[in-house]
Amino acid sequence: MSRYTAILKLSQARGLLLSSAPSRLAYGMVSLAIFFKVHQSTDSLSIAGLAVGLNGAAASMTAGLRSSIIDRSGLRLPLRLLSPLFALLLIWFNHSHGKALLLLLSFAFGAFAPPINMAVRPLWKFVVPNELLRPTYAVDTAVQSVTGIIGPILATTLALSSHPSFALNLCAVLMFTGAYSLSFQKSARKWIPEAKVKGARHILTLPAIRLLIMEAIFIGIGTGAFDIGIPSLATTYHVENRAGWIFGALAAANIVGSLVAGIISKHNSPLRAFRKTYSIWVLISIPLCLANPDWSLIVVAALLGIIVGAQMVFYWEIVEAVRPQGSAAGAIGWLWTFEGTAASIGSMFGGALSQHYSPRFALALYTICIFCGFITTLFGFSLLLAADQLPSQETDIQAVATNIDKYH
Repeated sequence: MSRYTAILKLSQARGLLLSSAPSRLAYGMVSLAIFFKVHQSTDSLSIAGLAVGLNGAAASMTAGLRSSIIDRSGLRLPLRLLSPLFALLLIWFNHSHGKALLLLLSFAFGAFAPPINMAVRPLWKFVVPNELLRPTYAVDTAVQSVTGIIGPILATTLALSSHPSFALNLCAVLMFTGAYSLSFQKSARKWIPEAKVKGARHILTLPAIRLLIMEAIFIGIGTGAFDIGIPSLATTYHVENRAGWIFGALAAANIVGSLVAGIISKHNSPLRAFRKTYSIWVLISIPLCLANPDWSLIVVAALLGIIVGAQMVFYWEIVEAVRPQGSAAGAIGWLWTFEGTAASIGSMFGGALSQHYSPRFALALYTICIFCGFITTLFGFSLLLAADQLPSQETDIQAVATNIDKYH
């Protein structure tokens, strides 16, 4: 407890936590807020899923570019430029009607998503001493996970209230406030990007990164289908408000999984722990399409949250082991580009399956994609052998931190 007290006594640490919290809450709200806005306007689950997918596609397709800008020029410019554009487009979207315009604006404000978490991640090592890095990331994980719990519940509550426009209007205000506050933090002004190695190969030419990209595409499609399948299933059963609680259980359990992984990773190589937890992930996902939007789906979501929280820590340790120097943000950004683009495709498939067949088909697609990702990593195991060693303390804490940073 004394370490957490020491962290909170640091003014720059408090500044990072407080300034980033509003934007993180906005990101926790935005997907469900888009879904319910479009569904209320069009009465179509497939169009709602398409809108969420287009928003995610735009955000992910620009993630690599945004991360490259951060690696080259720093944090302040993208935060100060993108946050007002995002907020204005979001408000326009919120007060628009008509399928074509809603889809266009959903894509547009996704393209201008401020890189909040990609901005926060590299700052901590410049804000706190080395001995406080691990508890600092634990605090940051808790803040991010709390916003991941509150965001979906808040979005669902507001979107289904007598004033549904409040949900997206609040997202716009929170995003602008948080991003601008973060850009004026002392640590953001002084941060210097990691130096690149001259003559090094581009990250996308590395076989290990290409393997991870292929795996990320499968996971992205599955995640997109899952994100639409859950609210679609709740809507089909006329219990729309439960979607937020299901996502909240997933986010809360993710904290537990990340903390457990932080202990396990000290005694197992990231690669082998990754393979073991992947197999458990596949098994836990099997009953997903059979559960109903009640306690059974909440339990399954919580179990998935635990295993995915652990799995992603090992995943980012692997990325740290195989990425080239000078790509601290770029490696993550490019992987998010492919995974996020695939997630948008998965959202579209999930919406179509939910509309024309059943949301359970969308949830079954999630399980199939997890299995395909597992098989991909099994066949490419030898390409990731650089991660088959016990992680250093720095790699370990970076991986825990990165787990909370997806997708923005």
